[in-house]
Parts: sequence; C-alpha cells; structure tokens
Amino acid sequence: MAKLVYALNQSLDGYVDHMAFAPDPTLFRHFIDDVRAVSGSIYGRRMYEVMRYWDDDRPDWDAAERDYAVAWRSQPKWVVSRSLREVGPNATLVNDDIEATVRDLKARLDGVIEVSGPELAASLGNLGLVDEYRIYLHPVVLGGGKPFFARPRGPLRLVASDRIGNEVIRLTYVAG
Repeated sequence: MAKLVYALNQSLDGYVDHMAFAPDPTLFRHFIDDVRAVSGSIYGRRMYEVMRYWDDDRPDWDAAERDYAVAWRSQPKWVVSRSLREVGPNATLVNDDIEATVRDLKARLDGVIEVSGPELAASLGNLGLVDEYRIYLHPVVLGGGKPFFARPRGPLRLVASDRIGNEVIRLTYVAG
C-alpha cells in the first residue's frame, strides 16, 4: 500500500511560491533523488501546468536540470482537473471521483505517491488520504501569497526534521 505525501517548499511565513525562492544545488539533488524514488505524483491543474516546464528540453539546462527532467518524465502522473481536456506524456487526467481514484492508487501501488498543490492537498487531507506532510522550510519571508495549508486542518505531529543543504529544514508531520 502506498503512502500519500504532500511535500512542497515553503517560506518562513507559510507561503509557497516557486518563483520567489529556488533550491540550492544540494536541495535540488535531493529533489532529483526524491522524484526518482516516488511511485507517482498527483497534481492539481495549476501545479501541473507549472511542472510541465520539465516536459521539454531546454538548451540552457545544466546536468542537474536534465537529470530532474528525465526523472520527472519517467514517473506516472495523475492530474486532477475539470477544465483540462488533455495532459502530457505519462500523465492521466482525473476529472471525477477523485477520492475513489486516490484510494485505488494507494491500494494498488507501493512506496510513496506525492501530491502537489495546496488546494488539492487540502481536499485530500480533509478526506483523510494524506499520510504525511513534508515542509521544506526556506529562510525567506514573502509577506503574502498562496499558503502551504490552503484550509485549516487538525493537529499534526512532528516525526522528523532534517537539514538539507545550507539553509533548508525539512519538517515531516503526520496527522494527530
């Protein structure tokens, strides 16, 4: 049975914004290894559209960026959207009965399935489907934006904290 993990970069004041801060080389290598290890990823429409950047090779990429793109492309993806009509390679569109789809994926797969996108993670968390929350805490203050937690949720319990690179702390929480 797979574990559903919501993992995302976050500022000190609780916001996610992929344009406001980027991973250092050590953290980026961590993300490459993480993407290689997951059984698949579930995206909301907006986060999937951001991540589609990795579908096309870019001449200015360095070796690490090429490694990430190869790892990302190889993983199965499920995209939750009612507005998209099609998705890219190695992706499946999910536009109805999201709860049943995610329960089926968790039952069929082993390892970790990552969910990306605060709104989708909040919905799945409210259904009791998110098993673990991983906050990659960056030393920046944004002052506003989209919060890591899109909605209130019950208490969480810290189960691990790890320093990754020079500036980021990964906090791992489970419900209750």
